[in-house]
Amino acid sequence: MRGMLVLYLALIAALPVALMAAVLPVNTYRAQGIEAPDCDGPISVLFFALPALLIYGAGAILLYRKRKRRFHLAVSLCCLLVFCTVGWNAAAALRESYGPASVEACA
Repeated sequence: MRGMLVLYLALIAALPVALMAAVLPVNTYRAQGIEAPDCDGPISVLFFALPALLIYGAGAILLYRKRKRRFHLAVSLCCLLVFCTVGWNAAAALRESYGPASVEACA
């Protein structure tokens, strides 16, 4: 029971990091309305995305294994939803950074 409490506290503490990873734009120039490649790379998104992916991926797996209660299963599905959202934004940042237009302009 104590381990589950620690897991829930870790998930709550990591929620701001996951929100930052999900809402950061993959191209800061395009977010401002400028059509230009962002040569800084995906580090601004991945800085927040990697810890969030690790924490919420582990949370989804561990809570799914403890599915004796429906609450654990519901929280596991929420962790999976956060994991997919953050992963989608991280993959978009990587695609933006290593796409053909970015490789030519930022080389």
